[in-house]
Amino acid sequence: MVSIQKYIRINEYIRSPEVRVIGPNAEQLGVVLIRRALELAHEHNLDLVEVSPTSKPPVCRIMDFSKYKYDQEKKERRVKRNQRITHLKQIRMKPHIEEHDYLVKLKQAINFLDRKDKVKVNLFFRGRELSFQQQGRQVLARFIEDISEHGQVEKDTTLEGRVMSVVVAPRSDKSSKKTASAEGVKDAKA
Repeated sequence: MVSIQKYIRINEYIRSPEVRVIGPNAEQLGVVLIRRALELAHEHNLDLVEVSPTSKPPVCRIMDFSKYKYDQEKKERRVKRNQRITHLKQIRMKPHIEEHDYLVKLKQAINFLDRKDKVKVNLFFRGRELSFQQQGRQVLARFIEDISEHGQVEKDTTLEGRVMSVVVAPRSDKSSKKTASAEGVKDAKA
């Protein structure tokens, strides 16, 4: 992400005794003393901005600093607006889940995946239910199978203490196009 530097030195805050100056129309003015560079900037009613402090000598540009700062912030906002933040949503179930409850959880997960969020399905074992691990694995396997056209398993089923969990990521457009083209090739061969 493009980020405007927090502390950009301008005008009198530039510490180097001599700097390479770039003019307001992007022309090279050469290496000059800092006092002369400040005079050039004041002649144009603009600021002297240090754009490359690490080079020898530092590179400074004559420009309108407030306009430069505004343009940088505008770019940052544009980049931020186009970003998609993926959230990890959690769904809780038990190994002896009823059919309607299962379908409600499945519908929730599909909604999350359609919004491009990841889903972590936690299957909780209480008390003696821990002896029914196989039934819990079957519930999760069925869940993964039912959700397969909307998402793909990102992290396989794991058992941590009394919680069995699986992470499902939304199916990317690329992978769904690949599977669709692979099915088309299979149909063509048959």
